[in-house]
Amino acid sequence: MASPGVTCGSPAGPPRSEAAAGHAGNVELSTAIEAYLDHLARVRRLAASTVRAYRADLDDLADSAGANRPLDAVDLETLREWLWRARSRGDARSTLARRTSSVRGFFAWALDQGFVPADPSLRLVSPKRGRTLPKVATADTVREVLDAARARAAGGDALALRDHAVLELLYAAGLRVAELCGLDIDDIDLDRATVRVLGKGSKERVVPFGAPARNALEAYLVRGRPRLTADRTVAGAVFLGARGGRLVPRAVYDVVSRDLAPTLATTGVGAHTLRHSAATHLLDGGADLRAVQELLGHASLGTTQIYTHVSTERLAATYRQAHPRA
Repeated sequence: MASPGVTCGSPAGPPRSEAAAGHAGNVELSTAIEAYLDHLARVRRLAASTVRAYRADLDDLADSAGANRPLDAVDLETLREWLWRARSRGDARSTLARRTSSVRGFFAWALDQGFVPADPSLRLVSPKRGRTLPKVATADTVREVLDAARARAAGGDALALRDHAVLELLYAAGLRVAELCGLDIDDIDLDRATVRVLGKGSKERVVPFGAPARNALEAYLVRGRPRLTADRTVAGAVFLGARGGRLVPRAVYDVVSRDLAPTLATTGVGAHTLRHSAATHLLDGGADLRAVQELLGHASLGTTQIYTHVSTERLAATYRQAHPRA
């Protein structure tokens, strides 16, 4: 909750309160941070994971600048020193860029509330992100992994049936891990082979999937899931853990890493590797970029375009390897 005297505002951006305007210098950095996080959660209704990311960035600022420091004493030099310390300890450019974005959002809100006379983050230079192409498995590699998972599931083990369905659906629908873990029974339409997904920003979309994923899901729901149910089973959850609770993202990452990493012979393989692979394979197969954007639930077409770079890189690598005059 916000501390006394701290106004969180509303979606429409009401005028700052007289109390806030009159006591700007009395607001400590830590107090303002808590009020801002409360604003993100209650007013802007951002996902809990997004609010946690903002908290991590702003708590790092508080550790560097001093949690009890008056907010209006946090100036441009303070912010530059904070980023310099982060860079010195080896934080990636993408992390520095994200933290710059977080602090800009925080101070824009603080200025609107009247807690600071000016926004010191406006002149803060954001480090440019290096272009890192996502790890992508070939279609043959994914087929090998899914075939192996299907073979294990053929034995009828409940967890093997679940893991097969998890892998098939992640690849078939290009889902995010959190989206998959949040699925309820009513979200799955086996007849139409579609899944209703609640994505980032609470945006809902309906995504199709193919016959292999449908068969794996049906086998899991009929023969696997009933054996995983327990007294603490979350009502309606599609994917369950060994003790009957809703499957958590960490467990999904473990499943994908276990099955995919040995085949790819590389590190850093996660559940998103299947999402990246699905997007790249769709584009390789001639899918329209905007259709892929809609399937993946990307707010910006620019986010989807990274997969066109992956396809180009793969084509160039194949050319260099196969063409006698490359």
